[in-house]
Amino acid sequence: MSLIHSLFVLTAHIIVLLLFLLFVALIGYCAYIKYIHLKNDHIPGPPRENFLFGHSPAFWRAMKNDELTHDLFLKWAEIYGPVYRINVLHYILVIITCPETVKEILMSSKYPKDMFLHTRLFSMFGQRFLGNGLVTARDHDLWYKQRRIMDPAFSSLYLRSLTGTFNEQAESLMGKLSDLADKKSEAHMLELVNKVTLGVIVKVAFGIDLELLENEASPFPEAIDTCLRGMVYNLRDVFFRFNPKNWAFVEEVRAACKLLRSTGSEWITKRREAIHNGGDVPKDILTQIIKAAGKEESMSKEDEEFMLDNFVTFFIAGQETTANQLAFCIMELARNPDILEKVQKEVDDVVGMKREISYDDLGKLVYLSQILKETLRIYPTAPGTSRDLLHDLVVDGVHIPAGATCIFSSYVSSRMEKFFKNPLEFNPDHFDPDAPKPYYTYFPFSLGPRSCLGQNFAQMEAKVVMAKLLQRFNFALTPGQSFGIRDVGTLRPKGGVVCTLTHRKPLGP
Repeated sequence: MSLIHSLFVLTAHIIVLLLFLLFVALIGYCAYIKYIHLKNDHIPGPPRENFLFGHSPAFWRAMKNDELTHDLFLKWAEIYGPVYRINVLHYILVIITCPETVKEILMSSKYPKDMFLHTRLFSMFGQRFLGNGLVTARDHDLWYKQRRIMDPAFSSLYLRSLTGTFNEQAESLMGKLSDLADKKSEAHMLELVNKVTLGVIVKVAFGIDLELLENEASPFPEAIDTCLRGMVYNLRDVFFRFNPKNWAFVEEVRAACKLLRSTGSEWITKRREAIHNGGDVPKDILTQIIKAAGKEESMSKEDEEFMLDNFVTFFIAGQETTANQLAFCIMELARNPDILEKVQKEVDDVVGMKREISYDDLGKLVYLSQILKETLRIYPTAPGTSRDLLHDLVVDGVHIPAGATCIFSSYVSSRMEKFFKNPLEFNPDHFDPDAPKPYYTYFPFSLGPRSCLGQNFAQMEAKVVMAKLLQRFNFALTPGQSFGIRDVGTLRPKGGVVCTLTHRKPLGP
């Protein structure tokens, strides 16, 4: 009995000690947060809602109400100016819209991607996600090694050779849309272009034909969507995984990450074996990456993981952002019949009745290029980027201490009146060849050395798909749709862009 009593007393003492240590740790952490406040509160910014969580409650409310947190950033930029502060726990986020500072930081390799974003994207809920790939690598030498390997797969000469594949995949979409037009059925354009862009990246990059428009059972579209939704919660709610109500979804996200990485491992292994055995392999991006990587002096286990990280990066980013751009573009053209008529006339003049759109044709579609750029101005599907500040910086007369994370939002800058006249009006003339060029206020693919490697690939693909759509169909939005924006890490149309289509015949040159 005395032994049981002694164990009980010992356990009670341990619990009291642990609670005391926890209390001391909490007091210490609160003191550290107070120090951070004193160090940074001279920076303008909205009032904190909570001492500990800072401005986080505003983000949580927006997510709960399916609202866009980027609209908060825009509202605060208009109130507090070109540099303002946001508090999240002990993190200081500084949103900057000053073009000179955008240029200074994004055009330099001295400022690393921010540690918080790297950590939350490296893995999700304990499962490796983007790892140390091109998007997330913080170390410049590590990033540069990967970029050097990847560059040949995105050269202008190689991209020119992909026009046939872009045409082939876009034709599958045109066939699907033709059936829907004949049946007078609604076309859910966001869903359809998602399948096409995923089919393109998998075919072009990895030599696999998924035939997603016919194969409804493919697990990949749902896996990508699950990963993206998980990414938002992982970034904006650090306590998300600890809530038992979320555990089922957390496991879905982990399973989706595993599916993408295991698929990548399988495809990379098969292709490397084929190359090693001298087999006939397609001259696609995966082959170029593997061959280029083989020229490195040594390939460690971590290098192998980097290849897999970039597989997942291209698998997701290579289709999601382009699909969303296409859907937003279709939505705005349907809302602006004068612009639609003008671009259809251009497509008729350049492409005529041709089914195969050439690389040279793409260069002549000038007004379509303006439309695609204007789409990304109002709806930058990858809305911003961030960098860690390693040294003190003065922006517009405001001193920013080292240790802050600087946020650069193309969404915010592109929707500000001081940078673009009537910023919420869809106006392709913003990008007329004779119009003034935006000065570091428009960067949907980021800027500088860390700008998106696949931006030319994406815009070639978008041009081919849009040119074929404009050549073949008239389209109108079904009544009662939402024109709102949904944030799933990337920005996508909330209403899904549901259209009715009718056949048209181009006028020809």
